[in-house]
Order: sequence, then C-alpha cells, then structure tokens
Amino acid sequence: MNNFYYTENPDVQHDEKHWEYTLLNYTLSFVSDNGVFSKSTIDYGSRVLINAVDLKNIPAGNVLDLGCGYGPIGLFLAKNNPDRNFTMVDVNNLALSLAKRNAEQNQIENVSIFASNVYENVEGKFAAIITNPPVRAGKEVVDAMITGSYDHLEKDGTLTVVLQKKQGAPSAKKLMKKIFGNVEIVTRDKGYYILLSRKVD
Repeated sequence: MNNFYYTENPDVQHDEKHWEYTLLNYTLSFVSDNGVFSKSTIDYGSRVLINAVDLKNIPAGNVLDLGCGYGPIGLFLAKNNPDRNFTMVDVNNLALSLAKRNAEQNQIENVSIFASNVYENVEGKFAAIITNPPVRAGKEVVDAMITGSYDHLEKDGTLTVVLQKKQGAPSAKKLMKKIFGNVEIVTRDKGYYILLSRKVD
C-alpha cells in the first residue's frame, strides 16, 4: 500500500499543480505536488469534514488541524473563522512547505504551520482538534491521533475525525467512545463518517 506521503521527505519527481476550490463561500487557490495526499483536488472526505465543522459551540482558543497536508482543511476553516488561530501540523515537510505557500497566497495569517509527527511537537491545549487521518499510514497512527487528542483539548473541547466506513470508521468510533465517554456521528456522506467527541471533564 502506498503511504509515501506519510513520510518526512518524500522522494518524488516534482510536478506542481495550481488550482482553485470553493467551499464555505470562499474560493482559495492552491499549489500542490507529487508526494502529498490528494494533489489534484480536495479529497471528498476533507470536503465533507470542512462543511461539517461547526466551531460555535466550543471554548475560546486555538484549533489544531492534525495531519494538515498542503492545507485545505485548516486554511478553509481559518478563512471562515478569522477570530481564531489555527495550528497546522504534518510529518511531511513537502506538504508543510506547500501549506505555508497556500496560506501566503490566500493571505491567511491566523495560522501557524510546523512539523510534528502526530503530537510530538504540539504544545498546549486546543478548543478543537480536527483531522482527516492518514489511513494508509496504518491503524496505529490513526489510533495515536485519536488517543492523544484528549490531553491536548480544553474542557468542552472537541475532536472531529473523518473516516470512511470501510477504512475504520466503526473502530475509530469505538475508540473515541472509550477515550471520551461520548461520540456522535455528525454526518454520513457516501460512506464517509464525521465523528465528534467532546471532552466533558
């Protein structure tokens, strides 16, 4: 299974692509490249996630986009929520350099983008953690993203995850219920599940 994008420095032949996408009433322009996930357009799961995220009922504070890739989730949400700061992390340095370029060319300044393998370099607590986890990197990585989220959330903070049913949504749902004591399916769309847990104590 090809998981080359879940690596620090993908060894790829560069082939930059430039395109635009409209979500949440904003049109953003993106540059992407070989060696990142879904380089030609925003993947369906990320689109469902972006449209499903509601940051109204969470505490004040920053939002973490965990495994941000070249940036579509964090950048659309940052554009749509200018009053919040967004931390965007990924293990893939090529994806991070693209995310920084994409933030700059769309003039999105309420973001901080840096390298972290899951929560390794992430400090502090967040009002929300949002992730489209790298399923191809394996269940261990996805589970670590879910399990580690609890200690990185403020009280009443939320974890929102998108997964396909066939790629582990049911087992992620069980794990989230075990860690948080609660989980809800916010949206189901073409086999994609948006799962949400809240840190209640």
